[in-house]
Amino acid sequence: MIKFLLNQEVREEKDLSPNMTVLNYLRTRVGKNGTKEGCASGDCGACTVVLGEREGEHIRYQTVNSCLTFVSTLHGKQLITVEDLKSQDGSLHPVQQAMVDFHGSQCGFCTPGFIMSMFALSKNKPSADKHDILEALAGNLCRCTGYRPIVDAARAIAEQPQLADDFSRYESEVLARLDQIQTDTLVTLNGNGKVCYSPSSSDEVAALLVQHPGARLLAGGTDLALEVTQFYRELPKMIYVGNVADMKQLKEDDQQLVIGAARSLSDSYEALSRVFPDFGELLHRFASLQIRNQGTLGGNVGNASPIGDAPPVLMALDARLVLRKGDRRRELPIEAYFLGYKVTALEEGEFIEQIIVPKPKANQHFRVYKLSKRLDDDISAVCGAFNLTIAGGVVTDARIGFGGMAAVPKRASACEQALLGQSWNHATVKAAMQALTGDFEPLSDFRASKEYRSKTASNLLYKFFIEQQSLKLETRVTSYV
Repeated sequence: MIKFLLNQEVREEKDLSPNMTVLNYLRTRVGKNGTKEGCASGDCGACTVVLGEREGEHIRYQTVNSCLTFVSTLHGKQLITVEDLKSQDGSLHPVQQAMVDFHGSQCGFCTPGFIMSMFALSKNKPSADKHDILEALAGNLCRCTGYRPIVDAARAIAEQPQLADDFSRYESEVLARLDQIQTDTLVTLNGNGKVCYSPSSSDEVAALLVQHPGARLLAGGTDLALEVTQFYRELPKMIYVGNVADMKQLKEDDQQLVIGAARSLSDSYEALSRVFPDFGELLHRFASLQIRNQGTLGGNVGNASPIGDAPPVLMALDARLVLRKGDRRRELPIEAYFLGYKVTALEEGEFIEQIIVPKPKANQHFRVYKLSKRLDDDISAVCGAFNLTIAGGVVTDARIGFGGMAAVPKRASACEQALLGQSWNHATVKAAMQALTGDFEPLSDFRASKEYRSKTASNLLYKFFIEQQSLKLETRVTSYV
């Protein structure tokens, strides 16, 4: 049985298929049809809803795509839809009123999703600037090309003082109801011959996987849910790790970051962007905010996609995975995790528990480049990560990772060897670019041709070289000023 709040109403669900998405639950079980299905793949944002969870003494509101969210993940949370925004006196929520005032609705199909994204933004960042607004709305697509009035509505909300709405007025009551839902014990949802286990500790995860080695791990579900919504497959057994507190932690010391595999990309952003600014820039372009609120670093590695953005970056950073099976743990360099297309080094009953990312060392230069057809909310055609240690003008260490260039995320080993021990100059880089063309045999698909991928991968190394030379020149000029 799972237990959650639908706005302020306590809901208990016992006989419900764990394969049911929140979108279908809202439309077919509770008659809330304001949430629309646009793509069923997390691309358009029409189905955006908001989940509320306790964070300290307040509620943290996060947007998610309901088409990619299984009902089993709702346990212990508050689910808010567009119908819930209206005040008890019948008046529109200020966000809804702003959309009316600025004529932001047009055909109206995508409007509920936009409103929910604006609502979450108004709660989390009351004085949002233009960057905040565009980031919050990047995962919502308007089919009527009506972005200007929608953005104007969001700006108008940001210019108002702290919004007084029912969610602020009744926050303490909602927190009390959430606190009454027990989330520190194993929860099980059964229905239609399927089951989803929701453990509260990594020990329980390990025990469940040993007992049910064929079960699928569910974290954010942004990739796994596509098997249901796009390929119409059934997932008989799932283990949801989103309530496993110790797998959502991030620990940091002078040497490294240790990131729990179930920690969301949004929650990982502060540390990763502070330690590795280029990683932070990449995360801004990592799908949409809705996806980053659900998706996890562990999931992006675990699904073994050749076009996942995180693996090539983590390869360049010399990251290691902590793999667990029962009570046994082992560490594995991330490049050793990928054996073939969608084939990994995981043993039966084993799972990714943590990702260890070493901090930068002296003379280390790190950059990430993502090439895609559009800037926001798009999958990479090529993602290249470069991490070179240059001391005394000589390359003493080189780690270069690429995504989109092979059946697996992969290091450019020949390119690295062409750089090691060589002077960091134009001739060395040209030789390394030539070596890089032999590292991969990319495929052509609808994102890019093999020729484009091969050429741009080499050009990204040259771009890295030019930027490093420019940075060196700027430093020299500054020192003379």
